[in-house]
Amino acid sequence: MKSEPLQTSPAQQAAKFVTGSTMRHVVVMTATGSFGLMAIFIVDFLNLFYISLLGEAELAAAIGYAGTVLAFNIAIGIGLSIAASALVSRRLGSGDRAGARQMAISALVFMLIVAFVVIAVQWPLIGVTLDGLGATGRTKAIATGFLQIVIPSMPALMVGMVTSAFLRAVGDARRAMYVTMAGGLASAILDPIFIFGLDLEVTGAAIATVLSRCVLVAVGLHGAMRVHRLIGRFDRRAFAADVKAICKIAIPAVATNVATPVGNAYVTAAIAVFGDAAVAGWAIIGRLIPVAFGTLFALSGAVGPILGQNYGAGRIDRVRQVLKDALLFSTAYTVVIWLILLLLSGQIIALFGVSGETAGLVRFFCVFAAGSFLFSGSLFVANAAFNNLGFAAYSTLFNWGRAIVGTIPFVWLGAQIGGAPGVVGGWAVGGVFFGLAAVVAAFRVTNRLEREPPSDPPSLPIGAPAMSPLSSGKSHLG
Repeated sequence: MKSEPLQTSPAQQAAKFVTGSTMRHVVVMTATGSFGLMAIFIVDFLNLFYISLLGEAELAAAIGYAGTVLAFNIAIGIGLSIAASALVSRRLGSGDRAGARQMAISALVFMLIVAFVVIAVQWPLIGVTLDGLGATGRTKAIATGFLQIVIPSMPALMVGMVTSAFLRAVGDARRAMYVTMAGGLASAILDPIFIFGLDLEVTGAAIATVLSRCVLVAVGLHGAMRVHRLIGRFDRRAFAADVKAICKIAIPAVATNVATPVGNAYVTAAIAVFGDAAVAGWAIIGRLIPVAFGTLFALSGAVGPILGQNYGAGRIDRVRQVLKDALLFSTAYTVVIWLILLLLSGQIIALFGVSGETAGLVRFFCVFAAGSFLFSGSLFVANAAFNNLGFAAYSTLFNWGRAIVGTIPFVWLGAQIGGAPGVVGGWAVGGVFFGLAAVVAAFRVTNRLEREPPSDPPSLPIGAPAMSPLSSGKSHLG
């Protein structure tokens, strides 16, 4: 039976992003999203910091290997959440709240199904995966134990991510922030208890991660179900049609987001050749990136609902302005953070108490490689536009181009020239072209939509190859 629309307040019914300053919407949504993401990223950062205090490179390296594997799960969750947010926000933008509620429950059920399938495939292959990344001996054993505990909690992660996406789609950035902040706060409290208080070290970090994901579920469901009543009653007949719509966005979006962990996995394997000290340095960089540039990840997620609502309302002029505002914000933010990292590189190294090759790798990132996020941020924004304007296949093309063509040859050459720092340098340089090309393609897409506006934006086939992104010339996350 199809869910009936509930009595809601005007504030709940309004598509709030179709009026007012687009820059204000970008800044407010990004700022609130950043607080939530930072809560998780900072705790993840602290996890590695706590482990580094134990003084063993193998422990830090194990966290690095495990993080590379778990990045695939997060990428899948992000891709599915992008689809859920885009479809729900479009229906809200067109005034179809009942349809939005039906789509929300279908997306939630579909994500749980995907989560259990991923667990069934991934868990038995943990050892083989770590072998492929270059993990050996005690480091591999520690990483295996961590993953065996954390991977089965993927359904909880999925529910937390999708409910946060629902709250962003309805325009409630504050409660979307609460979801991730609650999980981050739980982890901040539990990590020291399990790592040091119970002397469980990396195993304690894994247990704290699972418990914090349970908190995500509780807070996310409360906001989506109790506050906004955005999740309708499950309808098996509607589910099949909804899944088809979800997959049109989710398949290219997941493929897009999985590209980044694939590229990072290659970087990890390339660095592993230089030993655990180098992998430990890469692990620190991997935790430093989201803390420093988490606002860019939040920006890519924040822009999606703003684009989606204006697209659903037929306001292509505002869609273009949102794109311009997001790119301006991304560029200014990256310049400021790069300068901070450059000035504080010595303090960051001292914070983790590392030296030698590990310290050198971290310093190289802060001084040089961090600047590559000028182009990574542009790619994130362009991907958000592609995913919400009916050209999700373009984001897949650009991200995989970045992950393969923009990573493998550059990383290989960097390793030959400069060792482990050369690997990081090659990874940074490789993304320049794809960031620039994606932005050009995003503006060409908006120009095309303005010249030939779709008659029914919410049901426009996603990823329809209207043009070649190259001839016409986007995460953790987010």
